[in-house]
Amino acid sequence: MQGEGLKKLQSGQPISTRELLLLIAQLSWPAILAQISSVVMQYIDTAMVGQLGSNASAAIGVVATTSWLFGDLCIALTIGFNVAVAQALGARQSEKARGIMKLAFLVCMAFSLVMMAIALGITGNLPRWLRADPAIWQDASAYFLVYVLSLPFMQMNNLCGGLLRSAGNMKTPGICMVVMCLLDVVFNAFLIFPSGTLRVLGVTLPGFGLGVLGASMGTALSQVVIAVVLVYILLVRSPELHLRRGEKARFTAAQLKRCLSISAPVMGERTILSTARMVTTAIVAPLGIIATAANSFAITAESLCYMSAFGVQAAASTLVGQSVGAGRKDLTYRLGWLTVALGMGLMVITGTLLYVLAPAMIGMMAVDEAVIELGVRVLRIEAFAEPLFGASIVASGVFQGTGSTLVPMLLNFGTMWGIRVPLSAILAAKWGLVGVWVAMALQLGVCGICFLIRLAGKRWLPKETLQ
Repeated sequence: MQGEGLKKLQSGQPISTRELLLLIAQLSWPAILAQISSVVMQYIDTAMVGQLGSNASAAIGVVATTSWLFGDLCIALTIGFNVAVAQALGARQSEKARGIMKLAFLVCMAFSLVMMAIALGITGNLPRWLRADPAIWQDASAYFLVYVLSLPFMQMNNLCGGLLRSAGNMKTPGICMVVMCLLDVVFNAFLIFPSGTLRVLGVTLPGFGLGVLGASMGTALSQVVIAVVLVYILLVRSPELHLRRGEKARFTAAQLKRCLSISAPVMGERTILSTARMVTTAIVAPLGIIATAANSFAITAESLCYMSAFGVQAAASTLVGQSVGAGRKDLTYRLGWLTVALGMGLMVITGTLLYVLAPAMIGMMAVDEAVIELGVRVLRIEAFAEPLFGASIVASGVFQGTGSTLVPMLLNFGTMWGIRVPLSAILAAKWGLVGVWVAMALQLGVCGICFLIRLAGKRWLPKETLQ
């Protein structure tokens, strides 16, 4: 059914709203599963390390935002290539799509190596720059170091998964992310804890006792395994994108410029968001180990909530991109609103669950009662902002599908630096970590409203699709 829906989209056949909703759902659920699995990996790391105490948890939390900055830049670079491939496939230009894919491999791998080199240069001083407690500097630097070394493999995971999704194959990346999550559990079990700490089915497991470093190594090893698998599936098994014998790598400077023109604003947006989070981390760190650990746990727990919206975002970007490539004037705007409505609906549900289950979610990771209490308080504040947060996430994917990425960057910049950062600094002095999360909730709400206004205005549509 999914294949039939995409064929109808590409061939110009009429598609009912019911069929569109079914197609969106079919493309969304594997992407949602993949997104949730990636967060579960963070959850696993945090929960396992949390058993070692608040200092170990804070060590991961203090470098998390910087890790996201480098990871997000690598992810953002792939978006322009993913959109170009989706539009080429929508126009039934498979050879052009494969040429863009080859260009993507060259550019993205080179970029990940540059990012790795830059990150290695700041590893030793990063915890000090973020104003972390000296007691956690060594563990924080060790965790970040291993993360940095895994960046090229993470880049390949994101690129291959994104290209497969652009071709409408959501299931394979989703399954691979689940397997990566399971591998992370296995590797962590052996690497984090000393021998004799864990027992499975009555058998005492050997262990290396590496603590925080082991958590980072477990995640990195799982990334390496899945990167190899995804590269094979994309280049050998994908019906649309697998390499053809004798087919040369055909791509042009114009294609590169087009892809980078889409990716650059997204990279700017991710940089804005990540640097603002780094500043927020620096605001939180002086509040103490308890606040730093609670903030880390709450961020990880909340991310489980909004991953459903990121899954719908992936489907939105693919479907909108293919509809633009197919010249479907009748579908682009409809798909935009249908996907955003679905994303907001899911976030109403997950936001409610976040509020109700906050004690259990934090309690699974933390052992310190003070950390659990503070984490629950801030999560319940954030729960009210989730639906509008979902609107901005999915609408961003819609805009990416058309190549309209500059305005979303500006909206995120304005709300992040105009609301969240200054308000966090002001309210942290009065209310501590609670004030920081109040500022975050307000910013997400305003940003979501701005994205809905942008979606309603139709200026994001390519000129040829305006009616």
